[in-house]
Amino acid sequence: MLGGLAIRDINSEYTTTLGYFSPTEHDGGRYAIQSSYSFIDADNRLVCPTSNNHVLILKATDSDGNVLPVFEKVLDIDIKTLAEAALGKTLDQNLLSIVFDYEGNLWFATGGFRIYPDRMQQGVMGYITCDAINTILDGEEVDLAKEVFVYGLTPGEGAENGIASCKEGAVILTNQNCYLLNADNGVEVVWQTPYESVGAKCSVEGDETTGGGLAWGGGSSPSLTPNLVMITDNQNLVNLLALDIKTGEVVASMPVLDELPKGMQVSVENSVIVYDNGAGTVSTIVCNWFGAGSANLSKADNDSSVQSYDNLYDANWIAKGNRMILPGVERVDTLKTPNGYEMKSIWCRNDLRDTSMLKLSTATGYIYGYVQDIDSGMWQYIILDFETGQTVFTMDVSEHYGYNNMAIGMYAGNSGNALYCPTGYLELLRLQDRFVYLPEMPYRNVDLDKANRNVLSQDTFMQNGGQGSVIGWLNTITVENVHPNTTVAIRMNSLSGNAGELKLYAYSDDGKLVEVPKEQWHIQQEDGTIPTTLSTDTLYEIHVSVEDNGAYDLSSIEKEITISVVLGR
Repeated sequence: MLGGLAIRDINSEYTTTLGYFSPTEHDGGRYAIQSSYSFIDADNRLVCPTSNNHVLILKATDSDGNVLPVFEKVLDIDIKTLAEAALGKTLDQNLLSIVFDYEGNLWFATGGFRIYPDRMQQGVMGYITCDAINTILDGEEVDLAKEVFVYGLTPGEGAENGIASCKEGAVILTNQNCYLLNADNGVEVVWQTPYESVGAKCSVEGDETTGGGLAWGGGSSPSLTPNLVMITDNQNLVNLLALDIKTGEVVASMPVLDELPKGMQVSVENSVIVYDNGAGTVSTIVCNWFGAGSANLSKADNDSSVQSYDNLYDANWIAKGNRMILPGVERVDTLKTPNGYEMKSIWCRNDLRDTSMLKLSTATGYIYGYVQDIDSGMWQYIILDFETGQTVFTMDVSEHYGYNNMAIGMYAGNSGNALYCPTGYLELLRLQDRFVYLPEMPYRNVDLDKANRNVLSQDTFMQNGGQGSVIGWLNTITVENVHPNTTVAIRMNSLSGNAGELKLYAYSDDGKLVEVPKEQWHIQQEDGTIPTTLSTDTLYEIHVSVEDNGAYDLSSIEKEITISVVLGR
């Protein structure tokens, strides 16, 4: 790839490249695309900052959604040159991160992963207008000198993280301040909130680590709720800060990961996970990452805006695994009270060293991660209970050091049954739950890529013909080469109440939910026992009999059955 981007089919046996863009091959450029802060826009185009200070927009699909074999470059803007002209100064910092705001303006910030204030590097924040971008995408010329607006930072100040977008504007965390910026024919600073930092954190003699932190200031990109901005500072005792999104006032704060053994350093280098339950509680998950950052980041000639592994990460962490980073994962809740906000710790794990960016699923109530068992050396998927922090599942992968995830984000598929984790061995791992099987043919595995679990809202359930309350997932399953009448078993948990009150609904080919007659389905435990009262701690099985080309078969293919069923009460 040589610093490019690709779209790949990740559900094939080998990850097949469908289309790509390589700067060297397709643009004649000696630059790399900064993938950490690249994203996809509303029209399926790739928006990318580059290592030579440009912003590219790449058209990756045609009008029918088919992936182009070679992506088409439809926009190329030299951000740094335009920003220097608008500022009237030379910039010492390079382009780091970009994002669209809610009005379609493209915000940018310069910086890197250790911006030392005493080096007095000149940085900038700013935006390109939505009108200018749309004009370029329409194939017309535009005078960008009139369409780029900048805000010059104090020398020594620069961004070290991504930008967050909200209705109020763009939230940017530098090594010294958190800002809310608005586009108003220029950069309007709505508020500017300073915070404390002890500066770059590095390993010292006698430490088990050799690396350190990535940032000089707070290492967490801002995470937003409708009312709050959540960040961490970078003091010796790191604090979680909650800022009022409209005023910038710090409305609550508390030390995090402060239960680690004495002498263990803390460096938060990823966005805290934020979940606002809509009822006055904002939950955050904070993860320690001290040791991951390369010691070379402290060198004066290091361009820490270049997002390559050799440049950013400690070589020993890459080679020796998670014993080279320090542990710590904590959940903190921010509660709205009549007297304002207050924070409290819900749980803290001092044994977990997560190599990935943890992911929270509010649908399942689980936190998904990727860790290494320090004693056995085994790399593992791990699932934590959001409420308690306890480990509910692990899956060993390998003890080879190359299975280090090395800071690449995990991600979930839209099937509700696929969790992906890239590794340093250029292998993409996929974890799936075999929640469906054929009890009459237990030797035959159902294709899990054709077995989906999705949330069905109460409103949709009712609109489509369901009665009462929807229970659990909508399960959509395809079974191939089946007998005319086939029984499909679907495993479910978290069920409670009177089993006799449950009804099973199936979608018919007109898009309506139809109640499945009792004689065609039943609920049982794994050993075959028919329950009367359901317990959330028990795994149950829904057995449903389906006829090929029958009332609930959504597939028109002979000897193939597709069902889509959900429980109701």
